[in-house]
Amino acid sequence: QESLGADIIMALDECPAHDDSLEKVKTAMERTHRWAERCLKAQKRPDQALYAIVQGGISPELRRQSAEYLASLDFPGYAIGGLSIGEPKKVTLAMIEETVAWLPENKPRYLMGVGSPEDIVEAVARGIDMFDSALPTRVARNGALFTWQGRRSIGNAAYSQMEQPIVPGCDCYTCRNF
Repeated sequence: QESLGADIIMALDECPAHDDSLEKVKTAMERTHRWAERCLKAQKRPDQALYAIVQGGISPELRRQSAEYLASLDFPGYAIGGLSIGEPKKVTLAMIEETVAWLPENKPRYLMGVGSPEDIVEAVARGIDMFDSALPTRVARNGALFTWQGRRSIGNAAYSQMEQPIVPGCDCYTCRNF
């Protein structure tokens, strides 16, 4: 990551499955913590922001432990990993709240792998600042797009001869040109 010249680089982490045992999740969290320490020591470029990745599965207690421990190492930002990987959305949102509560308010909080518009709005409401996701491009490759009214499959016959904007009254580039 340093060689690539990325502005933000990530410490290594281990992301257990959402249904792994508490023991396995704790082991992965502890390994993630050791890697975070090693990444801090190995970082050579101060112009790159090294973020730690909070783990802990769907255990509020492990999430708290991970967030508190990594916050004590004073990274420039924190990622929340290991969520939105199969657990119910209600659980994802609860774990976001649990994790954010233990992270510094004055440092960026980045939620990994969440990309639907609805999920982004929910996460921002819970204190998340940054996101990354392949979802928008995957949706587009499959002939769909997101609008204020929800997801639309523009490969449907109804859109093939359509000459008005996809969203009536919208003046964005896509609605004006496609």
